[in-house]
Amino acid sequence: MRAERRQNLAEPIHPDISPMSASDLDTVLSIEERCFPRPWTRGMFEAELRNPLSSAFTARLESNGRQVIAGYGIFWVVFGEAHILNLAVSPDFRRMGLSRALLEFSIIEMKRKLACEVFLEVRRSNKAARALYKKFGFKESFERSNYYGDEDAIVMTKGI
Repeated sequence: MRAERRQNLAEPIHPDISPMSASDLDTVLSIEERCFPRPWTRGMFEAELRNPLSSAFTARLESNGRQVIAGYGIFWVVFGEAHILNLAVSPDFRRMGLSRALLEFSIIEMKRKLACEVFLEVRRSNKAARALYKKFGFKESFERSNYYGDEDAIVMTKGI
């Protein structure tokens, strides 16, 4: 199922973003497995749905006449610090501005939860994600060696 490509990428996309639920997990896991070489397990997502510190959400877009989960995000806010744990967009919905919409939504929610700084880890090889985060004002702060087991992570930070 491939979404129609938008003609004008400058025009913002407006997905339906709502809290992630257990009924979303089959689709979320499918996206996770397509996006990451070491995907999260169902148990990891279930733990985040139970975690009171966690904000987990999905983004839905219309495709072939119905709403489908196109991406998702998970972050924590603890004592004024936010940490983006996971942010992914299905390969079928990339290059449409959905990652930007998910990140904008996340930052608004983090501010609402009184965060003043955001942290995240990103694979060194994930140039597209690093570029997106830099556009949002994130700075590459330091590395975590072998963080992913097979690759280093770049830790990025941003004041909000």
